[in-house]
Amino acid sequence: MTVRTAEFLMASVMTIASGYLMWKSAELPIGWIPDEGPGGGFWPFWLSALMLISCIGILVNWFRKSTAISRSEEPFFAPGVFTEVGMVALALIVTVALFNGIGVAGFGGIGVYGALPLFLLFYLKFVGRHSWVLTIACMVIIPVVTFLFFEIALKITLPKGITEELFYPLYRILL
Repeated sequence: MTVRTAEFLMASVMTIASGYLMWKSAELPIGWIPDEGPGGGFWPFWLSALMLISCIGILVNWFRKSTAISRSEEPFFAPGVFTEVGMVALALIVTVALFNGIGVAGFGGIGVYGALPLFLLFYLKFVGRHSWVLTIACMVIIPVVTFLFFEIALKITLPKGITEELFYPLYRILL
C-alpha cells in the first residue's frame, strides 16, 4: 500500500466515523447547560465536527494532489514500524487497565493520575528517548493540567482508583 492510498482510505473511514459520531452524540445535549457545564454530547459532537472538517480538507487535497503526501507513491509502512506501534498500543492498553484495575483480586487500580505519569515515563523516556528533565516535567505537568481541566473546570470526574483519598484536600481547596 502506498502513502497516497493509505491517506485516502484513512480520510474516507474517518469521514464516515465523524458523521456517525456526530449523529449519535446529537442524541444528547450538545450545548452548554447552565450551572452544569457541557451537555453529554457536547465534546463528542464538536470534536467529531472538527474531525469531519479536517477529513474533508484531506480528501480535497488528495483529489487535487496538492500536498507531498497526496502525491507520494512510497510504501506506507517502513520496516520495523509494526514493532513500535505494537509496543505503544500495548502500553496504552496497560495504562487504561490501570485506571480502575485489571480484575486482580484486591487491586482497585491507580487511577488516571497514577497511570498517566507511568505511560508518559515509558513513552517519553524509553520510546522517544527524551531527556530526564523533559520526561519528569511532562510526568508532573500533564496530569496536573488534566486534573484542573477535567475535575475543576469541566466538573468531570475521572477514575482515581486507590489514589482517590489523596484528592480530597484538593477538592476542599479548589471547589
